[in-house]
Amino acid sequence: MINPAKLFKMQQEAKQMQKKLRERKVSGTSKDGRVVLSMNLAQEFEDLYIDDTLLAPGNLDLIKKLFDEAFKDYQKTLQKEAMKDFDLDQIKRMLG
Repeated sequence: MINPAKLFKMQQEAKQMQKKLRERKVSGTSKDGRVVLSMNLAQEFEDLYIDDTLLAPGNLDLIKKLFDEAFKDYQKTLQKEAMKDFDLDQIKRMLG
């Protein structure tokens, strides 16, 4: 049986980790720089930049392509940033 005090401590530590993840922002940029997607490390959407030159009729497929590039760049950056803060010892302590 799980100790209630230990469970409470684990929940508090998990909340702290989520807070840290929400505070860190990561961006992904399309190869040409005309689309920039910003999210936090908890993978919550923060902002989107689309260059004005793309906001013309007929550019939907191009916008989708550039958004896909920006999202893939974001994912790569997210993995690098998450590994910087990866603390195996902290996770072990949380799990007991």
